[in-house]
Amino acid sequence: MADRQFDVVLFGATGFTGSLTAEYLAAHAPVGTRWAVAGRDGGRLRALRDRLGVDAGVVEADIADPGSLRRLAEAGRVVITTVGPYIRYGEGVVAACAEAGTDYVDLTGEPEFVDLSYLRHHAVAERTGARLVHACGFEAIPADLGALFTVRQVPEDQPIWLRGYLSVTGLPSGGTFDSVLTAFARWRSAAVARAQRRRVEPTDRSRQIRGASGRPGYDRAAGAWVLPMPTIDRQIVVRSARALGRYGPDFSYGHFAALGNPLTAAALGAGAMGLFALAQVPPARRALSRLRPAGSGPTPQQRAKARFRLRFVADSGERRVVTEVAGGDPGYGETSKMLAESALCLAHDPLPSSAGQITTAVAMGDALRARLERAGVTFRVVRPR
Repeated sequence: MADRQFDVVLFGATGFTGSLTAEYLAAHAPVGTRWAVAGRDGGRLRALRDRLGVDAGVVEADIADPGSLRRLAEAGRVVITTVGPYIRYGEGVVAACAEAGTDYVDLTGEPEFVDLSYLRHHAVAERTGARLVHACGFEAIPADLGALFTVRQVPEDQPIWLRGYLSVTGLPSGGTFDSVLTAFARWRSAAVARAQRRRVEPTDRSRQIRGASGRPGYDRAAGAWVLPMPTIDRQIVVRSARALGRYGPDFSYGHFAALGNPLTAAALGAGAMGLFALAQVPPARRALSRLRPAGSGPTPQQRAKARFRLRFVADSGERRVVTEVAGGDPGYGETSKMLAESALCLAHDPLPSSAGQITTAVAMGDALRARLERAGVTFRVVRPR
């Protein structure tokens, strides 16, 4: 890919998260990085570039035009896409990158999209050398890299029982809310895609790697009331564990929301169930989507107050280790940082050879963690024992 015009191309640059990612690249991309903003409207892209005051390229591309997506993929060594919900708008970009041998990152939290991407494009990407890395935002980099960081603190020849407990503040954007509603409405088709992937994905029967669902209630290890989280994080961690021997011969991972009291836990659980039920009814789903329309999001003042902490508890033999990943505004400030640093890592850092659909831990691992630590995301051991 040495002859590509750009190192990084950001597709969807004028959207809410896309513009934050463009701002991060403008401020933090290393000197000499050739990057471009991309989207449907060249005028808006040039206005964004001028507002940022950078010498970035402009690439016009439309998800409805496969030829433009092919040109987009062929223009860069790495393509970032923030155009979601990905189940509706994402496949064309993945397909173009897989065919062109172009590395790809997104911030999807949609398991169905990730499973369909594997079924349809993993083999092509393996052949062309493209690295397709999904979930490079708040979902699921803290869980994926935090789990890798944690298992390095315990013996690798013992079973590892790992749990992640998430505490978070912040508000969703319209795009995130739309993605959640879409995922809830498509749960049946998501189950079908998951089953299809299981039938074709290779498995190593010499190891036991699995997700742990867990139950709501008070958790002594977390010191909090917890709810199992049906997010993509658990699936991503399990896939990293299946690919990397360092997770040991017997590994399980559970992912939970950690809450201060049982009333909050009950209210959050009831709210999620109500939202799921309403998402099954098209008129109700459309009405809900109008509550937070696409393109909207929290203000800079609201983002400045937001924080996240993901605490891990690992039990291995007689050893228990507690670690923590923490940072600022999870959905947007830190997500744009994680997304941009993932692309810069793929573009610039010496990494292990890999291809196809892979996770951040497999593709970038410690190199990406080092980048994020320099950018202000903390990884630390809280309590070794």
